[in-house]
Parts: sequence; C-alpha cells; structure tokens
Amino acid sequence: MKIKQISIFLENRKGRLYDVCALLGKNDINIRALNVAETEAFGILRIVVNKPDAAVKALKDAGIVAKITDVVAIEVDDRPGGLTDILKVLADEDVNIEYMYGFVEKSSDRALMVFRFDDVDKAVNILKKHSIKIVTEQGVREL
Repeated sequence: MKIKQISIFLENRKGRLYDVCALLGKNDINIRALNVAETEAFGILRIVVNKPDAAVKALKDAGIVAKITDVVAIEVDDRPGGLTDILKVLADEDVNIEYMYGFVEKSSDRALMVFRFDDVDKAVNILKKHSIKIVTEQGVREL
C-alpha cells in the first residue's frame, strides 16, 4: 500500500526545475503529484510518477541527486472537513505526519493526499483498520 516518492535535491537557480521536468518528459515519465520546498540555497522537489525506478535512473544518469522514499496516498472526500476526518483518525491513533501534499483526481469527487509518516507501516495498518482508502502504486500509474 506504500507508493514510491522521489525526492530530488536542486540548486535554487533559474531553470533547474525545468531541467528536471524536461528530462522526465524526454524519458516518457509522467508526474502524478508534485511538491517543492525551498531554502535560499537549494530546493527539494518531491514527485510521484508513473515509473519511479526509471525516473531515478534517468535523474542519476544526468548527475541529479534523487532518492526514493515510501509514502502513502490516501483518498479523501473532496468536501469541507474531508481532510479533517482523516487527520482526526491519525491524531487519535498517535500517528506522526512528517509532511503531506495533495492533488485532485481528474475524474472523481475525491482528492488525493500524499503523506510521509515517521512509521509508514503503522500508519498503513491504522488506515486499513479505519477503512480509509489507500491508493496503490498501480492506482497512481492509472491516474
């Protein structure tokens, strides 16, 4: 139930994000979710793609530092309070969220949230226990 997220470390300079996205496109790799966090000197681009292993290989071959991290994508009702319902379950079960970001499915009334937990396996078990829909790696590829 875990999916692979790629964290890419980039210098904070003009065109660097373009370089990465162009490289992925040239290698027929489709970005399904994206988040950028930055500091003055560098940024961390976090992406979920349809072909994570191929993406990491292409990035490393181009001399770009990239690392795979396990994350969990969860379907959330796309309505006021939908995310709150999920966060309450996680808080009540004492699950720590390191970071998260979201995106919307094209053909659904659901939003998807990508979560990085300090204990991914514990989080997955709790989400299953509460019948919260977790998106599989195959599901992400099919978005």
